Amino acid sequence: MKTYRNYISVFFFLLATMSCKKFLDVQPRDSVSDEQTIIDKTSASTALRGVYRKLAADNYYGSLFQTFGYLPGDNVQWTGSQSVIQQFITHKISADNGNLQSVWSAIYATINGANNVISKVPVVADAAFTAADRNQVIGEAYFIRALNYFDLARTWGNVQITLTPTLGADDKAGLKGSTTAQVYQQVLSDLNAADSLLLPPPDNAQPNPVRANRETVWALKARYYLYQSNWAQAAFYASKVISNTKNYALQKPYSAFFFPASAIATRESVFELSYSATYLSGHRANWQPPANGGTRQWAPSDALVTLLNDPAIGGNRNALIAKTSAGLWYGNLYYRSPATDPAYIIRIAELYLIRAEAAAQQEKLSLAKTDLDLIRDRAGLLPTTAAGKEALLLAIENERRVELALEPHRWFDLARTGRAAAVLNITNTQLYLFPIPANEIALSKGNLKQNDGY
Repeated sequence: MKTYRNYISVFFFLLATMSCKKFLDVQPRDSVSDEQTIIDKTSASTALRGVYRKLAADNYYGSLFQTFGYLPGDNVQWTGSQSVIQQFITHKISADNGNLQSVWSAIYATINGANNVISKVPVVADAAFTAADRNQVIGEAYFIRALNYFDLARTWGNVQITLTPTLGADDKAGLKGSTTAQVYQQVLSDLNAADSLLLPPPDNAQPNPVRANRETVWALKARYYLYQSNWAQAAFYASKVISNTKNYALQKPYSAFFFPASAIATRESVFELSYSATYLSGHRANWQPPANGGTRQWAPSDALVTLLNDPAIGGNRNALIAKTSAGLWYGNLYYRSPATDPAYIIRIAELYLIRAEAAAQQEKLSLAKTDLDLIRDRAGLLPTTAAGKEALLLAIENERRVELALEPHRWFDLARTGRAAAVLNITNTQLYLFPIPANEIALSKGNLKQNDGY
């Protein structure tokens, strides 16, 4: 399996069927070019599109990484028998698990692509490359790298931080692992850099959620500060995005952000990844049953089916699941044929729930209840009856479970709050982080240490 050290330079994606009239198009670029150097505005834009494509790859947000967010939780079950998957469900993950290596390599490949853009674009000599265009490209690369390190930090914790392009097979061999705190600090540094470079969406146009803008950065900052238990900053940045009601709003009913098939880049999405008939998403095949041309390798758990079908809990969110004529329940968030479903990375609903949790933690219970009830109202539910801080926090946790049921949040939520012990009976907190791939430990020559407990 290749590691990030084997990625000598970033692979670029050509503009196949569309003109270069606008960089921020909704449609993705699907053709892969030969290796090339970032030498002008066009090649810089092409390189950045390649970084987005790495982010959307099957081993990252295109499918496999997302399973890290729900298979160890209680919303999704594995219908197969492969031990490589079963290890995540039983929380007995081996360091030689092939999926660990695949996701690790995919994230570092994306980081290397972002590093190429961040390092090379500032020195490109092209009179047509305006300062604003240059800042946009670099700022988006910083945002993507921030998301990459955020995912590494919450999955593995003590990983290597590399901020320059990989030029040879051995030029990162001596790179030492960093502490979890240092990795999270890198996330914030990159978010601040992106914040200073990117512009907010234009006043006269709806933002394109498949490309980062300043409000996309604020949204990830809200999530970052939630994980850091910095409640004031989490609420502050969530509010900055929520307040832009022209561009972002909960869609009614719940299914409106993903159904019908024309529901692409709705006002629900703060950041999503796009696919096309020539670059298909890996999600659909894994969720849909054989009757619909899929494999149904993962499916909603019995507990989740019960919750979603309870009118007082799931409300209209039961649109997330469907049942075959043979009585098999399956997840229906990804259903388009061909598989052009977007990957939903940040929705405005998450920001309301972030702000609700942050408010409850600060004893601002009426504000927490207001945001929670907005999510419930969209689902067709009555206002919450929860009263008191602990009851509201539990209600918010339960709402996140159902609202974000088939998105990669449940396991990370239970791990970050320490609630995995009570909910999943995972009392060994060392298991809240995954083992670093054994191959990476071996290649590091002692510079990368295995996580405790593995």
